[in-house]
Amino acid sequence: MAPLARPSLAAFLALCAFATVARPPAGVDAANVPITTCRSFCGNITVDYPFALRAGCGHAGFRDLLYCINGALMLHLPSGSYRVLDIDYAYRGLTLHDPAMSDCRALDRSRAGRGNGFVVEPWRAPYLAPDPDNVFLLLGCRASSPLFQGFPDRHLPCRNVSGRGCGEYYGCPAWDDYGGRRPSGAAYGSAVPPECCAVSWDAIRAVNVSRLECEGYSSAYSLAPVRAAGPAGWAYGIRVSWALPEANRGFCGACRATGGVCGHDGDSHGDLCLCGDWNSTSNCDSSADAARPNAASAAPRAIPALCLGVLASGFSFL
Repeated sequence: MAPLARPSLAAFLALCAFATVARPPAGVDAANVPITTCRSFCGNITVDYPFALRAGCGHAGFRDLLYCINGALMLHLPSGSYRVLDIDYAYRGLTLHDPAMSDCRALDRSRAGRGNGFVVEPWRAPYLAPDPDNVFLLLGCRASSPLFQGFPDRHLPCRNVSGRGCGEYYGCPAWDDYGGRRPSGAAYGSAVPPECCAVSWDAIRAVNVSRLECEGYSSAYSLAPVRAAGPAGWAYGIRVSWALPEANRGFCGACRATGGVCGHDGDSHGDLCLCGDWNSTSNCDSSADAARPNAASAAPRAIPALCLGVLASGFSFL
């Protein structure tokens, strides 16, 4: 029987060597995300916490949100994809551009509707919403639109938002090229609906152009404390603000202070502090709070332990 033991011993030693070499390298968390890549770039825009381009990085409320496509940073929502022009981490804001949106120089409208406006998933709404000073200018809405019938159970008059509204927007050159006439500025409640209705995000919580039975939309915002003179000076686009839970701010600060990177668990979506080759539910100084490894990551560690035990026993079972 002695000759049979030698091939078994050789095979066992080969398994031990492979298991030792194949262990995950340092700097990889349970989701195989190198923590050094959590802070990244797309074009000239820095992508950092709470946003991320890699799974497991950033806050779970912003997962599957940003994508880098051919050097362009894109934000994807149910209403469509938007080009990210800027991320302002100091004031927690994103500036977005929708190519199907009208501005002061040209109106982009059709009977079927142009652009989907801005719609956020309900579960993501606590984290992401247009700025309160952002005005949405809905164009060519039908008389049967929910805007004029109550939305959803109340009347919603069109009004100015932070000093910007349709009255000024009618002065844009874009209206000269649209039908050769400028709107008269019909008021809410008249037999003919107005050509433009200005609303805030807080009033309707979803700017869905097709559901609102409109032909298109425009959106404008202002970052300067001094109001721009006339619609030609407005900044056209969608200014979005983000927020994080109060509890998360303390967690992420403690994680960073101990050399970790703020991330989240891919399954539970809970906060994780990425600490090189292990994760923590608090910070990198608290090894007792290490996130429980999954079965796939625990198995490779068990094989080297078995090898050591067998070597210590002198291969008695072989």
